Amino acid sequence: MEDACMNGPDSPQGRPLLVVDDDRKLCALIRDYLEPLGWKVTMCHHGAEGLEEAKIGDYEAVILDVMMPGMDGFELLRELRKSSNVPVLMLTAMGDEADRIVGLELGADDYLPKTFSSRELLARLRAVTRRAVLTTPKEDSFDDIVAGPLRVNEATHVVTLRDTPLDLTTLEFSILLSLMKAKGRVKSREDLLEDVSERRFDIFDRSIDVHISQLRKKLGDDAKKPRFILTVRGVGYRFDEGGLA
Repeated sequence: MEDACMNGPDSPQGRPLLVVDDDRKLCALIRDYLEPLGWKVTMCHHGAEGLEEAKIGDYEAVILDVMMPGMDGFELLRELRKSSNVPVLMLTAMGDEADRIVGLELGADDYLPKTFSSRELLARLRAVTRRAVLTTPKEDSFDDIVAGPLRVNEATHVVTLRDTPLDLTTLEFSILLSLMKAKGRVKSREDLLEDVSERRFDIFDRSIDVHISQLRKKLGDDAKKPRFILTVRGVGYRFDEGGLA
C-alpha cells in the first residue's frame, strides 16, 4: 500500500522511532539524520495510520506533526494517550503558542517548532526517551513517598490517591516526584524545567505551568485553593505536605 507506514530502504536495526507527518520530505530528512545515529525510523503520512502504528508498535518515542489531513496530531495524541504513555515530541508551527499549549495539555512530552535544527531534534529526543527510561519500573523497589492520601512509588511509576491509581504522563510523574522530593522547598520554574526536560528555561516558556495545571486536575486540586501543589507567586511551585495533615 503506497501510503502505509514504512521504513526507509535498507533501514538498519536500532532504537525504534515513529515519525507521523504528511511532509514526506521532512520525514525523509529526519530518517536520514537519525538512522546513522542508531535509530530505526518508521514513517507514517496519515494520522489514522500513524495512530494504529503507534498502538501496535513498540516504539521508544513518537515524533508527531500537529497539522495533517484527516486525523490531525491533536486527535491522534488524544486517542493514543488512552492506552499509551510513549514519549511524544510534537512539531508545531513557528511561534504558535496555542498549538504548543494544546499539545502539552493532551499529554505531549515536549515540542519543537518546524524550523528546528538537527542538533536540537536529537537533544529533545534524547531527553524525552531518557526521562521515560528513568521512570520505567525496575526490579529494585523503593519505599513509597507518602503525603496524606497521596502515594508515589518511584520504581513502579505508580501514583495512587486514596488508593485509586492516577493515570499520569511521564512528564507529569516527573514533576510530581521532583516537587515531593524537595520536601516543602520551593522549586522554581527554571529548576523544574531542567529537572524534567533537561533544557534551560526561557522567559516566555510556560510549558511547566501547563503541566502543573494538568497535574492539579488529576489530583483533584482546586487551582484557587490547592492542597497539594501551591503556587509561590514570582518564584515557582511547592508541594504542601503540611496542608494534608
